Amino acid sequence: MALTLLGSSKAQETQVIGKSNIKLSSKLMTPEAMWAMGRIGSCQASPDGKHIIYQVGYYSVKQNKSHQVLYMMNPDGSGQQLLTKGAKNETDPQWLDNETVAFITGGEIWAMKLDGSERRQLSKTDGNVEGFQFSPDRSKVIILKSLPFHEVIKKNPDDLPKATGRRVTDLMYRHWDHYVESIQHPFVADVERSTFNVQRSTLTDLLEGEPYECPMEPFGGMEQLAWSPDSKFIAFTCRTKTGISYSISTDSDIFLYDVESRDLDKTRNLCKNGCEFGAMTDGGYVGSPDGTCNPTKTLKDQFINKKLADFNVGYDVNPKFSPNGRYVAWLSMKRDGYESDRNRLCVYDLNELSKEPAANAKTYITESFDSSVDDFCWASDSRTIYFIGVWHATENLYRTNLKGEVTQLSNEWADFGSLQMLNDKQILAEQHSFLAPADLYIVTPGKTIAKTSKQQITEVNKHILDQLDKPSVEQYWVKTTDDKEMLTWVILPPNFDKNKKYPTLLFCEGGPQSPVSQFWSYRWNFFIMASQGYVVVAPNRRGLPGFGQEWLEEISGDWTGQCMNDYLSAIDFASNNLSYVDKNRLGAVGASFGGFSVYYLAGHHDKRFKCFIAHDGAFNLEAMYTETEENWFSNWEYDDAYWNKDQTTRAKKTYENSPHRFVDKWDTPILVIHGEKDYRINATQGMSAFNAARMKGIPAELLIFPDENHWVLKPQNGILWQRTYFDWLDKWLK
Repeated sequence: MALTLLGSSKAQETQVIGKSNIKLSSKLMTPEAMWAMGRIGSCQASPDGKHIIYQVGYYSVKQNKSHQVLYMMNPDGSGQQLLTKGAKNETDPQWLDNETVAFITGGEIWAMKLDGSERRQLSKTDGNVEGFQFSPDRSKVIILKSLPFHEVIKKNPDDLPKATGRRVTDLMYRHWDHYVESIQHPFVADVERSTFNVQRSTLTDLLEGEPYECPMEPFGGMEQLAWSPDSKFIAFTCRTKTGISYSISTDSDIFLYDVESRDLDKTRNLCKNGCEFGAMTDGGYVGSPDGTCNPTKTLKDQFINKKLADFNVGYDVNPKFSPNGRYVAWLSMKRDGYESDRNRLCVYDLNELSKEPAANAKTYITESFDSSVDDFCWASDSRTIYFIGVWHATENLYRTNLKGEVTQLSNEWADFGSLQMLNDKQILAEQHSFLAPADLYIVTPGKTIAKTSKQQITEVNKHILDQLDKPSVEQYWVKTTDDKEMLTWVILPPNFDKNKKYPTLLFCEGGPQSPVSQFWSYRWNFFIMASQGYVVVAPNRRGLPGFGQEWLEEISGDWTGQCMNDYLSAIDFASNNLSYVDKNRLGAVGASFGGFSVYYLAGHHDKRFKCFIAHDGAFNLEAMYTETEENWFSNWEYDDAYWNKDQTTRAKKTYENSPHRFVDKWDTPILVIHGEKDYRINATQGMSAFNAARMKGIPAELLIFPDENHWVLKPQNGILWQRTYFDWLDKWLK
């Protein structure tokens, strides 16, 4: 299907990007087949549960861009209907009533009927809507907009319009992949109920005059805000810090905004036991034992005074009200500066809000689950919460109640990615695995795993998957050097022959505390690696969640200790016990902390490996300490600055074992990949590693992306990444 667009001077024809009808010439997964797949985004069930609208992204390698479209279907998966017919992106669907859906296109909120007809614009903000959420009674709407921000980068003089320099006065001037010259704020506006039109003149900034962002960079969205069921309050996430205070702290809080008064001074901080937002400054306030709000000048003060331990100084995000409006639940980390701390599920009883002190307001209801909660939803009874979390390298479904009694409800070799209630008895969820990209499911929770059922309702990529031979997955518990058991996935090529010998890859996970669960990635994809004839060994080494807090935290301050031994234990187990692994054709690959791991193993592998691939990895930890933009990360992981002469033992070990100190032992070909817009791990790290390899005479290549960040997002760059990756492996392992 083609759509003709009229330009100012002549007609231009642009092909609308939609579902690919690709016919594969091989039964093995290729980069082109993977980029032809549709990618499920947001979804939402209608209030009566009779329809589901969901978003899918399609990619064109030729046009080097994507197209976001909306589909409608019945809750059993029948009646699939494409609603988006034009070339413009349509995103963020939300139901206004059982017959009307709102969505974003062209930076404005629009509405349409169930069949995609009667489209009309609801907002007029000059194309500035970046997210929205209507109140339950549809009388108001939250709108996310970006505002100019010159707190740390000064605005250039008006008489120098072509000046490209940036005058930086503090930290956090870059975040993830951009310079911070704007921040998002949430606005609330009245809505004409009969038409759902947004009354632009009533737009009110929830953070008016404040230099703080909401939602939080770099990945936060509308999930960080929530309406109360009576439409009178908004709970939102905010970190009340800028500059260096922001860069060294993960302390964010949940605030309660009074929509009727729209008075910032009446906004309450639920994480600090009812402190008013207006009382807070850039330095931060915490509640005192008597319930009042007192300032603390340093982070250390918060840890020294043990009585302040319950005042939520870590990440607090993603509030959700109970259906009866009595409670607000959110994800809460305990420690400041530790971005991989355990996400606990915190429930705040709003009936306690008026009490001073509100000592009994908060309850943590997943304490018996020794891993993080990743997403959750309230049941209709306002006493039950369903959540997903990683345990033993899978992301399964659990139930808890206000007493903290946790029950596991699923046990699959798969990962749930999100969940929301479809009706009183069923959950709408997304799920994926090593062998299947994301699809939507209806889950009917039972009292036990055996009583829980699941129905798949989308098959977005069935037409492609049906043309492919699938790999297979095995699971082993490997003995580590300190006599513990480590879960290790082994992914086998399609049409596997146990009598053959296969080149084998050790996969090194990033994070450093991200799980090797049943993920589906469009870059680090085990399906395509196995399809290209490689066995993949993917260990859940020390530092990964899902095996208890002790296992998770062994990596902090010890990046080159037991976790590296775990890598070698996994590949040695495969080499010595799996007859199909060719120990003479081993490679090690990884990104981020996985890239760091590859750089370190290059100097310590005792000739196990024949080649390496490191993507966006840290190479020189002294440089990394000050180069990364979120300085809380290096503060926590390294334990101390490299310039301090009285460093802790942990810090000395970290810097002494930086990979760049062992280049003299490098002897193996290495491919280095890096993005120049990666401000988490700067591109100089990759360039330095490549330069060192070549100066030492080691065969090496550098794939550098001037326009990519810590990930690779553009279709043609993605194809180039995959081709380069397998060209390198094939050269040295086949």
